[in-house]
Amino acid sequence: MERRQEVRTRKRKFIIAAVLGGLVMIGSNQEWIPGLASIPSQTMFYVLFLLTAPVQFWAGWQFYRGAFATLKHRTADMNVLIATGTSAAFLYSSVATFLPSVIAASGAEVHVYYETAAIIIALILLGRLLEARAKGQTSEAIRKLMGLRATTARVIRNGKESDIPADEVILGDLVLVRPGERIPVDGVVREGRSAVDESMLTGESMPVEKEEGDEVIGATINRTGSFKFVATKVGRDTALAQIVRLVEEAQGSKAPIQRLADRVAGVFVPTVIGIALLTFVVWYLFGPRPTLTLALLNFVSVLIIACPCALGLATPTAIMVGTGKGAENGVLIRGGESLETAHRLSTIVLDKTGTLTRGEPVVTDVVPWNGFNAEEVLRLAGSAERVSEHPLGEAVVRRAQKSGLRLSEPRGFVAVPGKGLRAEVEGKQILLGSANLIEDDGVAVGELKDTAVRLSNEGKTVMFVASDGVAAGMVAIADTLKPDSGQAVHDLRSLGLDVVM
Repeated sequence: MERRQEVRTRKRKFIIAAVLGGLVMIGSNQEWIPGLASIPSQTMFYVLFLLTAPVQFWAGWQFYRGAFATLKHRTADMNVLIATGTSAAFLYSSVATFLPSVIAASGAEVHVYYETAAIIIALILLGRLLEARAKGQTSEAIRKLMGLRATTARVIRNGKESDIPADEVILGDLVLVRPGERIPVDGVVREGRSAVDESMLTGESMPVEKEEGDEVIGATINRTGSFKFVATKVGRDTALAQIVRLVEEAQGSKAPIQRLADRVAGVFVPTVIGIALLTFVVWYLFGPRPTLTLALLNFVSVLIIACPCALGLATPTAIMVGTGKGAENGVLIRGGESLETAHRLSTIVLDKTGTLTRGEPVVTDVVPWNGFNAEEVLRLAGSAERVSEHPLGEAVVRRAQKSGLRLSEPRGFVAVPGKGLRAEVEGKQILLGSANLIEDDGVAVGELKDTAVRLSNEGKTVMFVASDGVAAGMVAIADTLKPDSGQAVHDLRSLGLDVVM
C-alpha cells in the first residue's frame, strides 16, 4: 500500500511538472508561436514565473529536502547539484522579471531561464517515477513469494497433534502433512511417503517422490500421501526465506557503475560549485563594469550548464527499471552488478523445466496394444485416475475429457506408492503405472517395453495400462515446450550467445 501511494504521489508530481514545464517552454519561445509574439516580453516573464514557481518549490521540494540532509553530513550528491542549478536558474530569472534594470545595467540582454528549471525538474521526476514503479514491481514479486508460505502447521508435541502458526514451528518439531497441504518449513521425512510438487522452487512439473530420509522444502505442496517430518530449518533459514532475502538485497544493491557515479557526484558537485565561485571572483575582480552583475550572471551560467549529471540520474533509474521489469516477468536478478556484467555473457544455460516448457504435464502419446484401441486405453486410464490427486493422473483425466471420452467412476481405488494404482473400472481390474507394477502382477509387456524405453529417452514419463491381466497399452506424459521457446532460443543465438540446456 505504501509503495503504491509513493508511485501515485510521484506520478502526480511528474504530470503537473511536465504540463507546467511544457507551457513554460512554449512561453519561453513566444516568438515562434502565432498569437504569443505580440505579448510584451516583460508580461510573459510574469506568467512564466507563476507557472514555474509550483514546479520549483512544490514538485521539486524533495530535491531541497535531500540536499539539506546531505549537506548536514558535509557531503554533496546529485540532490545538491539539482537544487543549486535549478535554484540559480529560477532566482536569476526572478531578478530579470522583477528587477530587469539590474540585468540591463550590465549591458546584457534581459533573458529568463524558467524553462531550464522546470524541464530539468520534470525530467528528473520522470526518472524517480520509473524508479518507484520498478521498486513496486520487485516488491510485488516479493509479496508473491511470501504468499507461497503455509500459514499454519500441524505439529505433534508430547504425542498430541495441534495446529499452530507456521512461524511458531521450532527446530526438531515433528510435523504432520496431509494430501493437498503446503509444507510449512524445511525438514526431513521421518515417517510415511508421498509425492511432493516442488514446482514453485524448481519449476519441475513432475512431483518428486518422498520417503523416509528425504528432504522436504517449505511452501511446496504435498500431493498424494500423508507423512511426518522433522523440522530442520525454520523462520529466516528456510529456502523460501532465503530467496526472498536475495530479492530484497537485489532491490537495494548498487552496480559498480552506480557506485562510481556516486563517487563522481561526491567530487563533481563541490567541483562545479567551486568553479562557479571562482568564475564569480575572476569576473568580479578583473571583469568589465558592472562587475557585480556580470560576475553573478556568469556564476549562474556555470551552475545551469552543469545541472544535471546524466550518469548520476540515468544509472540508478536504468538499474531499477531493469530489475523491476525482470521481476515483473518472473526473472529474479540477484543485483545491479549481475545486470551490469550481463553484456559480457557468452553462454546461456537454460533449465528445461518451467523455463523452456510450460511447467505442466500433458499427455503426448497413447500407445494401444493387444487389440485395444487408443481411445479405449485413454478411457480406461482416465477412469482409473478420476479420484487420484497425482499430477500425472490429472493430466490423463484432462486429456480424456478434452477428447470427449465418457469416464466411469472407479471402485476399489488403491494407490501403490512410487509405482501407480489399482482400480476396478466397468467390472475390469485396471493396473496403471510403472513397468515394475505391471510385471510384479505377472502381466507380460513384451515389445511394448522397447517402445517405453524410446519414449523415456525422449524425456517422457511412461505409464503402462493393463486390463484384467492383459497389457492394453501405455500413456506417455511430458512437460511440453512453450509456444515461444523456439523463438526465444533463436533470438539468444542471434545475439552471438551459445545456448545450452
